[in-house]
Amino acid sequence: MKKSVKPIVSFSFVFILIFSLIAPVQSNAAGSGTWSSPYSVSQAISSQYGSSKTVQGYVVGQPVSATSVITSGYPNDYAVAIADTASETNPANMIYVQVSSSYRSSFGLQSNPSLKGQSIKATGALSAYFSHAGLKSPTQMEKAGGTVPPDDDGGSDGGGGTTTPSPYDGTYYNSAIGKTGASLKSALHNIIDDHRELSYDAVWDALRNTDEDPANPNNVLLLYTGRSQSKFANGGNVNDWNREHVWAKSHGDFGTSMGPGTDIHHLRPTDVSVNGSRGNLDFDNGGSQHSEAPGNYFDSDSWEPRDEVKGDVARMIFYMAVRYEGDSGEPDLELNDYVNNGSAPYMGKKSVLLQWHQQDPVSSWERNRNDVIYSDYQNNRNPFIDHPEWAAAVFN
Repeated sequence: MKKSVKPIVSFSFVFILIFSLIAPVQSNAAGSGTWSSPYSVSQAISSQYGSSKTVQGYVVGQPVSATSVITSGYPNDYAVAIADTASETNPANMIYVQVSSSYRSSFGLQSNPSLKGQSIKATGALSAYFSHAGLKSPTQMEKAGGTVPPDDDGGSDGGGGTTTPSPYDGTYYNSAIGKTGASLKSALHNIIDDHRELSYDAVWDALRNTDEDPANPNNVLLLYTGRSQSKFANGGNVNDWNREHVWAKSHGDFGTSMGPGTDIHHLRPTDVSVNGSRGNLDFDNGGSQHSEAPGNYFDSDSWEPRDEVKGDVARMIFYMAVRYEGDSGEPDLELNDYVNNGSAPYMGKKSVLLQWHQQDPVSSWERNRNDVIYSDYQNNRNPFIDHPEWAAAVFN
């Protein structure tokens, strides 16, 4: 009888010993998604419902596509991939974490290549990134050594409640500071109203300047495809770029008239055929991926832009809903939480646009575009680029 017990005891001891040796490279046990009890990466992969949760895992590289993660030669600081083990190589077992501008200097792999292999925690929205299981717009990130606060770069808090200082607060926005709700919306309308209007023909030259590719001053960047294209390859032919009304001009039936029809705060260069596919669709998540513009999805009643410009789109729509309030013979443009708005002066979905605003914070490129429109063309600004927190204050 004793002989039959000994092998069992010996096997149990060996199992415990092996487990104790490999335990340090394992991620936390299953948690509740809070900061003190974070999700494992595997939990986060199965919980992609848009809710805000904390996830802990090991940095294993930088995602560059839905199926590819690189482990050296990092091109930027925009994203990291984390996994439950530091040796994971299968992207299917990873979460792609978007690193917003506030955290890039501390958590971007180009700036911090030694971060690879370290365990981090991040709190953000569990939602697809690079068309892959992801965590977007972290509101808190931590290395093994402790919490690293966001950099004070004057950037966005992703649409949360923290006030973002602007150099225009004491002058341009002076009458809006301290207000909220309908009072804030009214104050902002009065500030950005009566801008210098362009003709529709003048929009071509304006977009060549506002949307210039920083890496190639001879080109513009196209909104939905991200393609860099010659500034003068515009027109109506296949692969030309044309003028996309992000707030569809049929939603309020304003066409290309001076004012809403030529307001370059919401006009962007886009590929002709991709623009045709978007048409006058409202904005929402889902649909089939566009064959010519990967990362963009659409169906019969909505368009979902690629992740990199979701926030840009939302902030352009917010601007239009505040700038055009029905005075001076202009349409009264408003947000609602529907699609299929047709020719009514509404755009949706408001709840999705607010989510995109949080998930894709304001970039330096977007701020520069706002500055160029203000100084060189319309002499008005998009307040939701300067003060991202005002989106929630006005539209929630």
